[in-house]
Amino acid sequence: MVVGARGTDNALWANTGSAGVFGGWRKVGGTLIDGPAAAGSPAPGVDVAVRGTDNAVWAMSWRAGRWSGFARAWAPAAPAAPAGSLLGTDWTRVPASSKVVALTFDAGANAAGLPSIESTLRAKGVPATFFLTGTWVRDFPAQANLIIQDGYLVGNHSMTHPDPGFTKLTDAQVTAEVRGAQQAILRSNGADARPLFRFPFGDVNSRVLGDVNSLGYVAVRWTVDSLGWQGTSGGQSVQSVINRVLAAAQPGEIVLMHLGSNPKDGTTLDAAALPAIIGGLQARGYSFVTLQALAG
Repeated sequence: MVVGARGTDNALWANTGSAGVFGGWRKVGGTLIDGPAAAGSPAPGVDVAVRGTDNAVWAMSWRAGRWSGFARAWAPAAPAAPAGSLLGTDWTRVPASSKVVALTFDAGANAAGLPSIESTLRAKGVPATFFLTGTWVRDFPAQANLIIQDGYLVGNHSMTHPDPGFTKLTDAQVTAEVRGAQQAILRSNGADARPLFRFPFGDVNSRVLGDVNSLGYVAVRWTVDSLGWQGTSGGQSVQSVINRVLAAAQPGEIVLMHLGSNPKDGTTLDAAALPAIIGGLQARGYSFVTLQALAG
């Protein structure tokens, strides 16, 4: 029997044994996104399929006590380019006339609010879109993977969330930030963040908007910032977050919230306010959507 697993180093590790006795784990190699899927084959042995960091499926086989090398078995097509009508705009609303709201969550600091946020979304059956930075998915790979496993839509929020923002970067630096995050997200949870991008701090001009569009992304801003990220130390409360979001309710509203806690007071006001926000919007006749309409 051969048992394969993805290690904490993202490589394939294998253990072989018989009669219930195993010989110990050894590193086979490769750098993986998904763990191996093993299957029997016509010849005695094991075939293993994994997904690599290029998002392709790679396969290898175990025969006569030896592993073959990895061979690229299948590669996905690149996402279609965004529709031209979606470019040239930093979108502040979902283009809809019906009473729908898109809840979005930015991840860049920590993941303190995520368990509560996910629990609320699951319990209420509400979809959402998460904008992830590359550094966040590297620091919180299990949480990044959970977001995808639970079926939420993911967007790109830059690699490092540079301060003071994108408009101070060169075109080459913009490209590095966008592509760096794209690869980090892919390697963490297998998601291709294209075509959704959110500018850090909402800092945008026509030049950097064109840069991001040329990389295959549609820019998504927000209708209302809950300001939950300011925390109680910034004068906010759970009730002020609720009031702010509900006061901005309109067809196509995009709500900006955050996964992390305030660094000064440790509060996660967005997570705490989320149940009442969902309930309040539903009471006003709103339903919830992801940003798929802006993804083309």
